[in-house]
Amino acid sequence: MKNTDKTPNYYKGKVYGYKAFDIIEDYELNYNCATALTYILRSDRKHNTPNECLQKAIDHLKNELKNLEKKKKKNVRISHI
Repeated sequence: MKNTDKTPNYYKGKVYGYKAFDIIEDYELNYNCATALTYILRSDRKHNTPNECLQKAIDHLKNELKNLEKKKKKNVRISHI
């Protein structure tokens, strides 16, 4: 049987072979958290230094925090009606 898995090795765990997508799906992560996780998981494996990937992860996590704050403010306004 032909292997059709085209997942790059930097998205697969070295010990157990877990794929980032499988972890994201199992935990039902939203876009920002899922993307941050993929950047973190590949940070030491894709480029010469982890800096770029880690900064991208931070950016996505900051964006998620902003989204949560917006939802919180929206819920506060709705509850006062």
